[in-house]
Amino acid sequence: MRIDILTCQPDLLDSPFAHSIVKRAQDKGLAELYVHNLRDYAINKHGQLDDYVFGGGAGMVLRVEPIASWIDELQAQRKYDAIIYLTPDGETLRQPLANRLSLLGNMIIICGHYKGVDQRIRDQYVTHEISLGDFVLSGGELAAAVLVDAVVRLLPGVLGNEESALSDSFQDDLLAPPVYTRPAEWRGLAVPEILLSGNTPKIEEWRHEQALARTQARRPDLLSE
Repeated sequence: MRIDILTCQPDLLDSPFAHSIVKRAQDKGLAELYVHNLRDYAINKHGQLDDYVFGGGAGMVLRVEPIASWIDELQAQRKYDAIIYLTPDGETLRQPLANRLSLLGNMIIICGHYKGVDQRIRDQYVTHEISLGDFVLSGGELAAAVLVDAVVRLLPGVLGNEESALSDSFQDDLLAPPVYTRPAEWRGLAVPEILLSGNTPKIEEWRHEQALARTQARRPDLLSE
């Protein structure tokens, strides 16, 4: 998978992509990540990317030219399966969407800034609009890091255990059950005996019951979808 990210703050993405699972995916050659600075196509020598809102109002908007120039350059080199714009009014990122995106080959992610991007970019290029939730960030860079992590970890071969991602919360519309590790007893608190029994069918039954109970208590909306 190849992911190209367009941003006016490329330094914000240095650390998230240089560590942990995302770095492992790159080291294994399973994911290629490229961060492109929109200022490479700034409209003047001052590095300008934004302009005032037509019709008046507070805030600035990212102009069409820098974003379109980068997309045109990238599309001239290869085909992209998705061009994603991160925006509060997009589809909320949920596990099924991450699953679908993990099946794609190449994608471009556009990080918004200020009041967002000129609508003509969204109309002309964007295939997916995605939101992390009902809140506003200062820019799309943090959202891009979250999206990349959620997708890349699903690629075959990235995680040490292929079944690990399949047992995550939301994969089956349930929250994950409680998990325990050694020691079996700590400060008088013992691990549930069923988990030490070695009876796999009973353990799986217990885990499903716990996942169901946790979901009912914390996210009942998942059970009604």
